[in-house]
Parts: sequence; C-alpha cells; structure tokens
Amino acid sequence: MTADPRTVVEAYIAGLDGETRRVAFAEWGLTVDAAGWPLHVGVAIRDGVLRAQAQVVEAGRIEPHDLLRWNRQIPFMRFAHTRDGEVWIQGDLPLVAVSPAELDRFLGLLVLSATQARQAAPDPAPAAPDGA
Repeated sequence: MTADPRTVVEAYIAGLDGETRRVAFAEWGLTVDAAGWPLHVGVAIRDGVLRAQAQVVEAGRIEPHDLLRWNRQIPFMRFAHTRDGEVWIQGDLPLVAVSPAELDRFLGLLVLSATQARQAAPDPAPAAPDGA
C-alpha cells in the first residue's frame, strides 16, 4: 500500500528547517535563501500533479532567450515570465512519484535552478540621482 501523497508532502514540508506554512488544503509554502535573498516557494497538489513555483527575479534582469536554453537543460522544471517580464520557475511532479526522496530532489532542483538564475542575472541598474 502506498502512502497518500498529501500526507507525504505535509510530513516532508513540516520537517524542513526554516519558514514553512500550510496555506490551504493540499497547499503549502516555504521560504529558503537563494543567492542571498528569500525565495518564496508555493507547493500544491492539483489535477494529479505536485506543482511548485517561485518568483526568481523582477522584470528586466534575465534575457528571455536564456530562459529557453535553461528550459531544455532542466528536467521537471521550466522558467517562464509574466507579461511584465518577472521571471518565475515552475515544476511538476506526478503524484505517483511523490516520496520523501523525490520531494527532496524535486524541490532541491527548483531551489538550485532559481539560485543559479539569480546568480546569472546582472545586478539592477542603480537609480539615477534626482535631477539627473
């Protein structure tokens, strides 16, 4: 008999160090450090899939063509951008694959990929002084 994926995810997230929270039925949140600032990850079970997502950087920091290249290199994960240009990372894991070890790999890959993208993003341009 296999464990209920929701129970597995609940126990896994509850056992993490750092800030975690239960947002709603079958929805959780966690916050970890990624390249020196917080990465707020949302995790949810929907339509037979465990989904995770997080905003990586604000608009204008990563070239959209880089996202396409990275998407071909990372299993289960993909980068996307909003209409305004904010960059997000999203991942899907079939519920049949949910186990503590797979959750660790899956969420670890999401955090690692977001961290590497943040490190590759140039620092935002400093604001121009008033009157300039």
